[in-house]
Amino acid sequence: MNEQKPGAVVLLSGGLDSMVAAGIARERGFAINALTINYNQRHLVELAAARRIAAMLDVARHVTLPLDLTLFGGSALTDDIAVPKTGVGEEIPVTYVPARNTIFLSLALGWAEACGAYDIFLGVNALDYSGYPDCRPEFVEKFQELADLATKAGVEGRRFTIHSPLLHMTKADIAREADRLGLDAGQSWSCYDPAPGGKHCGLCDSCRLRARGYEEAGIPDPTQYATRP
Repeated sequence: MNEQKPGAVVLLSGGLDSMVAAGIARERGFAINALTINYNQRHLVELAAARRIAAMLDVARHVTLPLDLTLFGGSALTDDIAVPKTGVGEEIPVTYVPARNTIFLSLALGWAEACGAYDIFLGVNALDYSGYPDCRPEFVEKFQELADLATKAGVEGRRFTIHSPLLHMTKADIAREADRLGLDAGQSWSCYDPAPGGKHCGLCDSCRLRARGYEEAGIPDPTQYATRP
C-alpha cells in the first residue's frame, strides 16, 4: 500500500460506474486497492476491462478473486436464462444476481480490515438503474451499520466508511463525471450479453441505460454497439 496516502478498497467490476467510483477515490487522495470478483458471470469480458481500468488509474494493488456463483444460479448472468432485450421495465429483472452486492461488499470489507483500509468505494446507483434492491440508499446505510458491528476494527472504534458517490447520479451525470475526471470510458464494459467482435449488444438493460446516459449528457458515446440502442 502507498504509505503516502490512506488506503481504500474499491469494488472494480470493469463497468462505467465502478470506473468512475474508482476515479473519485483517486481524486480524493486515496491509494486504491481494487477488488474485482470473477463470479463466472456471463459477461466475463468485463474482467479485462477491470484490468485496463486498474492500470489506467495506477492502483496500488488489484486483486481478482474467484467466486463461482454459477453454482448457485438464479440469474441470467449466472445461469442458463436469456438476458432480456426488450428494454428497462419496472420489475426487478432476471439479470439481478441474488445478494450480489451484499456478497461483494462483505469481501471488500474483509480485505479492508485485513489491510487496514477504512474506506470502501462502490459504484451503486439508485436513479438510472435496473431496479436492483442492493443499489438503494437503504442498503448502503444498513451495510455501513453492519461493517461497524461485524468487525474487530469496528468493535474497537475504528469505523469504516462506505462511499457510494454515484448513488444519486443519473447515467448522464456519471458520463459527465467520467469526462470531468479525464477517464477513458471506452475502456469500461457495461453489456450483459457481449456480441461477437468485442461489441456491446446494444439491447440489454445495461446497454440501453449507458447509451441513454451519453445521449442525455450530450457527450459522444465511445461504446461500440452491435445494435444501436
